[in-house]
Amino acid sequence: MSKKTVIVGATNNPARYAYLAASMLTEYNHEIVPIGIKTGEVAGREIQDIRKKPAIEGVDTVTLYIGPQHQPEWYEYIFSLKPKRIIFNPGTENEEFEKLAEEKGIEATEACTLVLLRSRQF
Repeated sequence: MSKKTVIVGATNNPARYAYLAASMLTEYNHEIVPIGIKTGEVAGREIQDIRKKPAIEGVDTVTLYIGPQHQPEWYEYIFSLKPKRIIFNPGTENEEFEKLAEEKGIEATEACTLVLLRSRQF
């Protein structure tokens, strides 16, 4: 079943994990919405400007590729997307954000999106 996934910190740089995640999510037939401060496209989708806080409906998962120091300004925006879960990829772990998410009934998972996909746990 396809899970609409917002990639926060999306990039069109093939050396970055956010790029690999976009490619792999698409390969596994999940709808992706890449957002970030970079412009361009990834996996055939235009990267939306997170600073414009685009409205996105029907979000299942938010997968984070921005460090904890850059997350606080986006807490409310990410919560406004009403995701079922937020994946904190390696290097994005943030105890405060995870606790806030869980208080709102959002599953907070410290995991690697790529590993979850490969092991069919996504």
